Amino acid sequence: MPKIESTENMLYTLLGRKMTDDELVDIFPVAKAELDGHDEKEGILKIELNDTNRPDLWSPAGVARALRTYQTGIVPEYDFFSTANDEKPSDGREIIDDESAIGIRDYSIGFAAKGKIVTEDILLTLIQSQEKLCFNFGRKRKTIALGIYRSDLIKYPVHYAAVDPDKTAFVPLGMDEKLTLREICEKHPKGREYGYIVSSFPRFPYLYDDNNETLSFPPVINSARIGAVEVGDSDLFIELSGPILDDLLLAASILACDMADMGFEILPVKVHFACDTKYGRSVTVPYYFQTPVHASTELISKKLGLDFSADGCVAALRKMGVKAEAESDGVTITVPEYRNDFLHAVDIAEDVMIGYGLDNFEPVLPSDFTIGRLSPAEEFSRKVKEILVGLGFQEMMYNYLGSRKEYIENMHVSDENVVFIANPMSENYEVIRPSVLPSLLESESVSGHAVYPHNIFEIGKITVKDAEDNSGTVTINSLGFLSSNVQIGYNDAASYINTLMYFLRKEYTLEEVEGDERFIPGRAAWIVVDGKRVGIFGETHPQVLESWGCSMPAIMAEINIDKLI
Repeated sequence: MPKIESTENMLYTLLGRKMTDDELVDIFPVAKAELDGHDEKEGILKIELNDTNRPDLWSPAGVARALRTYQTGIVPEYDFFSTANDEKPSDGREIIDDESAIGIRDYSIGFAAKGKIVTEDILLTLIQSQEKLCFNFGRKRKTIALGIYRSDLIKYPVHYAAVDPDKTAFVPLGMDEKLTLREICEKHPKGREYGYIVSSFPRFPYLYDDNNETLSFPPVINSARIGAVEVGDSDLFIELSGPILDDLLLAASILACDMADMGFEILPVKVHFACDTKYGRSVTVPYYFQTPVHASTELISKKLGLDFSADGCVAALRKMGVKAEAESDGVTITVPEYRNDFLHAVDIAEDVMIGYGLDNFEPVLPSDFTIGRLSPAEEFSRKVKEILVGLGFQEMMYNYLGSRKEYIENMHVSDENVVFIANPMSENYEVIRPSVLPSLLESESVSGHAVYPHNIFEIGKITVKDAEDNSGTVTINSLGFLSSNVQIGYNDAASYINTLMYFLRKEYTLEEVEGDERFIPGRAAWIVVDGKRVGIFGETHPQVLESWGCSMPAIMAEINIDKLI
């Protein structure tokens, strides 16, 4: 979960009053936050946020706004947002996106701010907001990169294009020498960290003003001149680039509201896109793009267990900073400019719950009392475990996430039915395992020093794609076992299967396996029960053993437990 820090002065100034640690602990749940620590000597408050759907809370200004609104019931007003029907004047401040950036990093948007001297507290807060929005919400700058610049040094319009990385050069922030964009990727610390995002393209994103002065090489580094904001500056230009327009608009709205709360005057900037968007060929940023959301009082009351009137919902939502109108069957909300997390009427019910006050819900004992018991799948699995232990196998337990190399490449199988994580934190955990066998082979690969034979098994869950399921995937309880020894082969595997099926009282037949690269051709078989294939076993193919670094022959089997129950 995101963690932020704030100086006491910054948070208490934004709140409008000082609060004790106990008061903060009591009220922080309103902002889905916890007080993670308080360094009284340094005057630093550490806050942990518990909601990854609320990037507007990942800053001192966002947390303070939520607490202040809850305490006062006053919904903050921001008058600098443009809409489809009301465009604010940009007074010549413009960004022009060039079509050369399409397909590389499609959009660049921005806004300006003035009227507040940047202090040390403000600068640290802006840097932290930049980091959280880009790293957490923006997937380590892949979808959002944010730059803050000295607006008084900029001649509008600002231009955004994709350029030749070997012919375009500037002095990057933190260095004194001029480098080409490609050299920045190779030599600058930020280039080595983030250059990979665009380095595979023939042209790199580039931001410059109408005097041809460099602003930045997004998403990597600002220029050392225009992009070096310091304490004492007051005129700022904020630019965001990335491939998803709604994410950029939301991030811009969040930062604009934060800066307005800190005392800045927000100045709109008109952005001209290089292609058609659902908002047209141009918008003036900050831009309000959310649509109203409706929830019935029946749904809210049912979800929360209390009878709520429409007026009661409106009052609770105001404490959450949400404007709402009471209607005959429920409420319709105007989503705050800095939020985009109302995906369903249930999200409105959640805000009603928090705004009403969690302490106001009286505990109720369950009306129905039940006795916990083992599921049929668990009872059957325990019986299978007893049989395998009796056969001399040792039970193992493994993670359900792994890498492409482990689950696909080392097994010499296709990734056609494999489920991948859309936004993995690491390539080591990017795949939900489609089979138990890779986990067993991983154990075998590090057990060459142990006395043979090696007999191991696991009963665990695997996940594969299934077009017939509503979710597109299906989770299966699967048994996998592996035996490794100097002389071991198909007959040993068949013997284990026969013993297992005998004690499970299952009649089965075998079918020849063709085209499965995990097993030696002609030395593997399908297990068929009641006309359905429920599992597979055989001699492990030498290529698979070599990929895992296993030096001893092995047999292995995998059976769908759910099909045997």
